[in-house]
Amino acid sequence: MKKSERARRKRLLMRQMQHFVEAKVNDAVKLAYLTDEQVDLIDTLDLTALTEFKRNGKGAVEVKFADRMKVAERMISMLEESESEQTDAIVDLLGGGATL
Repeated sequence: MKKSERARRKRLLMRQMQHFVEAKVNDAVKLAYLTDEQVDLIDTLDLTALTEFKRNGKGAVEVKFADRMKVAERMISMLEESESEQTDAIVDLLGGGATL
């Protein structure tokens, strides 16, 4: 992979990670309260940080979020390691057609 392409992918990855770290959890709470008539609103919600959502028959809701602190720590590490092999490996993995 060309150096310019690798740099472009790193920038895209960093932007995606930043979006993830800054994602608000408010929409996950809104999801918990949607009625059957409001189901089309799901497409308007930002559920970036949501990893798991369960609702049981009695109405209880369980919501789990990804660890945004780990992502932030990884971003700092990537910034410090501008040309590290580990960062390049992540970019290569995500560069194989993944949308960033």
